[in-house]
Amino acid sequence: MAQTDTVTRILDTAEVLFAERGFAETSLRTITSKARVNLAAVNYHFGSKKSLIQAVFSRYLDPFTTRFHRALDELQARYGDEVIPLEVLLETMARSVLEVPAERNSLKVFMRLLGLAYSQAQGHLRRYIQEEYGSVFARFTELVRQATPELPDAERFWRLHFMLGTVIFTLSGLDALRDIAEKDYGEHVTVRDLIRRLRPVVVSAMQAPLPAPPPRE
Repeated sequence: MAQTDTVTRILDTAEVLFAERGFAETSLRTITSKARVNLAAVNYHFGSKKSLIQAVFSRYLDPFTTRFHRALDELQARYGDEVIPLEVLLETMARSVLEVPAERNSLKVFMRLLGLAYSQAQGHLRRYIQEEYGSVFARFTELVRQATPELPDAERFWRLHFMLGTVIFTLSGLDALRDIAEKDYGEHVTVRDLIRRLRPVVVSAMQAPLPAPPPRE
């Protein structure tokens, strides 16, 4: 078996198991058994479980970062000194997110992994994502800030994370939502259909009036 085949098999197996069971609940021994490789191969190619987790994410985030930077370059060239509308920014991000997993038919897996990155105690992974890919997210956040000048920074932070949670929940539960839509409403829903319906919801959430301050006691 070629070295690249070994690495690909380990990564393919690890990402599915991580998405199904979680990071802490998935042992290297389980991964090696499912991938039909020995533990020495994982140690040789990745060195540790943490490095393997990071490598799983880099398979998605490397091409995503390249595509998203390029898409933002095109937007800024098109709009020049004008503020890029929020709807356009969100549509561009959605398109960039969809393009990478679509190449490997693994959008659901990618979304579940993103959810786990936030919900499980994997501080090393958050640090890794920030260090390796923070520039593109900082760039996007700054453009969103320009498009939503009425929002305080703290409020914008919360709304962006609420938006991210909505997207991850919707796309990671894609199969269940499709089944419900087909059985209860007779609708055959594609990923593009979901994004089309999701877009006005997240845009409206970002543009909603500020919450009233808490009453004084």
